[in-house]
Amino acid sequence: MFLQKLCDKINTKIRNQCKKQEARTYGKKEVRGLRGNIYHGTSKGIQVYDVDVEKGTLTERSEVEVSNASHLAVSKNGKYLYSIEDEGVAVFERDKNGDLTRLNSVDINGMRGCYLATDVDGRYLYVAGYHDGKVTVVHTHKDGRLGSVMDGVFHKGLGSVAERNFRPHVNCVRPTPDNKYLCAVDNGIDQVKIYRINKKKDKLELVDILRCPRESGPRIIRFSDDGRFAYLLFELSNEVKVYSYDGSGKNPEFQLLQSITTLGKEDSNDALHNAASGMSLSADGKYLFCTTAGENTVTMYAVDQETGLLTKKFTLPISGDYPKDLMIFPDNKHIAIANHASNSITVFTVDYEKNIIMMNEKPRKIETPNCIHIWPYGYMGAVGLRQD
Repeated sequence: MFLQKLCDKINTKIRNQCKKQEARTYGKKEVRGLRGNIYHGTSKGIQVYDVDVEKGTLTERSEVEVSNASHLAVSKNGKYLYSIEDEGVAVFERDKNGDLTRLNSVDINGMRGCYLATDVDGRYLYVAGYHDGKVTVVHTHKDGRLGSVMDGVFHKGLGSVAERNFRPHVNCVRPTPDNKYLCAVDNGIDQVKIYRINKKKDKLELVDILRCPRESGPRIIRFSDDGRFAYLLFELSNEVKVYSYDGSGKNPEFQLLQSITTLGKEDSNDALHNAASGMSLSADGKYLFCTTAGENTVTMYAVDQETGLLTKKFTLPISGDYPKDLMIFPDNKHIAIANHASNSITVFTVDYEKNIIMMNEKPRKIETPNCIHIWPYGYMGAVGLRQD
């Protein structure tokens, strides 16, 4: 009881300090925005590309103004694009030419988010808060507009006090494929908190906690299409853990099946210099790709369709610095990687027989790409840009 009260007191103090600092930052940006100097470099926020799936190339199309579009998500019906922004979250409608028009935005009553996800039915938008350790649920309307905040929960607890991850940092949110639960990956306290959405009371209810090894830094969770397996990427321990998932009972059940490194060298597991950063499953579910900053590589695993287990096929350099996110083209033959520190996107052709990748064209220059997302309807690519 004493430890919990101490945790609550520390977390409250940290949030108050962060909110004051964030408010000062917002104030600066608002004033600068009036003079037209809000954007880092020449980028406006969201960069839109036409995607040639067959050739594996991107062609710049347009830019959309958003302050710190650090993450994006596409609606389930493919008509709308959601984006993080300093003031909360925004939604854009896509026209027949692929251009975006802002519909509206809402305040999430917290600090700037870092990750977005939609539920299976398209009724809610989930927001992960890295800076304040908050999970937020926003209503979405049939006409695409964002509604009110349904609920918000601040995580509590302490991680590794001596390291940077000593307080809650919600890095990813994702619903289970059966739409029964919401998984909130907390990079700071090494946990995945699992919530049930009480639709009658409009509340998030904590039902379970997946506790991860100390200082492992869970970062992203993804599920197989059939919903039987979960893949959890760990930033600090540079590994992927495979879990079986069963939501048929009263509470969700996750069972650890495998742990496998993301690094090229098995004996180079140095968290001070390497950090697993991005993860994506191919459309056919047969391959899992992960990027690792530090050694700046991409790793491909073959996925056993029966057991869900991974077999590493290669770990290769990506000709960029800090590969923060990646996407797989719909034909599964190409991958595009957003290199945050080197201000570039690199596109590769994947040779599954030889287990190699080949660069399609020279790196495409773009200011501080933070995430990259392909639109499944008509093959449009969107890149979120972050102002640090």
